[in-house]
Amino acid sequence: MTSAVVLDHPGLLPGALDPGVGRRSRRTPRDWLVDSLAFLACLAWVVLATFDAASPSPALADRLPHDWMIAGDALLGQLCTAALWLRRRWPVGVALVTLPLGLFSIASAAALLIIFFTVVVHRRTAVALAVTGAGLFTNFFFALLRPEPGSPYWISTLWGVVITLLVLAWGMFVRARRQLVLSLRERAERAEAEQQLRVAQARQLERTRIAREMHDVLAHRISLLSLHAGALEFRPDAPAQEVARAAGVIRGSAHAALQDLREVIGVLRAETSLPDDPERPQPTLDDLPALIAESRAAGVRVDLREQVSTPDRLPVAVGRSVYRIVQEGLTNARKHAHGAAVTVGLSGAPGDGLRVEIRNRRPVGELFGTTIPGTGTGLVGIAERVSLAGGRLEHGSDEQGDFRLAAWLPWPAT
Repeated sequence: MTSAVVLDHPGLLPGALDPGVGRRSRRTPRDWLVDSLAFLACLAWVVLATFDAASPSPALADRLPHDWMIAGDALLGQLCTAALWLRRRWPVGVALVTLPLGLFSIASAAALLIIFFTVVVHRRTAVALAVTGAGLFTNFFFALLRPEPGSPYWISTLWGVVITLLVLAWGMFVRARRQLVLSLRERAERAEAEQQLRVAQARQLERTRIAREMHDVLAHRISLLSLHAGALEFRPDAPAQEVARAAGVIRGSAHAALQDLREVIGVLRAETSLPDDPERPQPTLDDLPALIAESRAAGVRVDLREQVSTPDRLPVAVGRSVYRIVQEGLTNARKHAHGAAVTVGLSGAPGDGLRVEIRNRRPVGELFGTTIPGTGTGLVGIAERVSLAGGRLEHGSDEQGDFRLAAWLPWPAT
């Protein structure tokens, strides 16, 4: 949802540009000021034209032969001036009603020009040109019915055409400028909405990534818990020192698992990441020995075969993916192949990529203890991680009957 546009001085904008007035345009304080000044100016023109028409030698046009015509012209001028208050809502309608007065009424001239300007600003070009043509047509007859003293017909007509075209050009400029402002505002609002959408998508992707990381971590720790608890269950006569050590491992793993769960719940519930609560450092290839040591401490026989050239040049993202792949492989071995030896192989060099393989024998007969339940999404998450990194993943039984989890990850030469 886009945020509302906040303006420092919204009253200085016309109603067509003020986002706070809604789709149905209403007058802003600026509009009220402009309309009041236009009304007073047109009213002053009516008074000036009326007194000029009543004078013995009028300067604006020939004197009307009857006084009632002068009064009628003044009345028409006042009506057109009053119609200025309606021109914003019905510009074309007011223009069509008052347009015939342009044939003879000089007191209505100022109001008619303002009404014409309003039509040009608020209506499309075709309508504005049509009203312009009608106004030019009445201008030709006005010069005949109300000729200007001491001026030929074509001069008076030319002045009317020039004034009409100037008002048309001014109105089209104002309309184009308003359309530009509206288009820029629309683009800004669209860009803001797209930015908010990108932020929401990035937040969702980050939460998905954190949930996937926590799945790997919690599955690893809970499998260690189950392994140690199973050993205590089936060896109740174990030495006290061994029981205490296993209980310590269970307590530490449970505490770490709860801490990880608390962190992921907090992150997934939060709307934004807090700057004073940074995410814990992510594991890399350097943390792989500690991971294997945890499995060995739980009684799993793990053989690490590492043939990685210049591991210090390995990208951090690739090292993190290797760590998660090995973690998932060891977790699956503890779940489904208890007691089987696990071989972890790493090899690669810059430019050739990095190969990681976890291999274990399938167990013969019944599994020791109770089978550790799983969600069945561990390999799915690993496959997605490897795919996003641009690598390949293989898993399944080979010809020797071993379960093999192998991945290749790109390692740029530079």
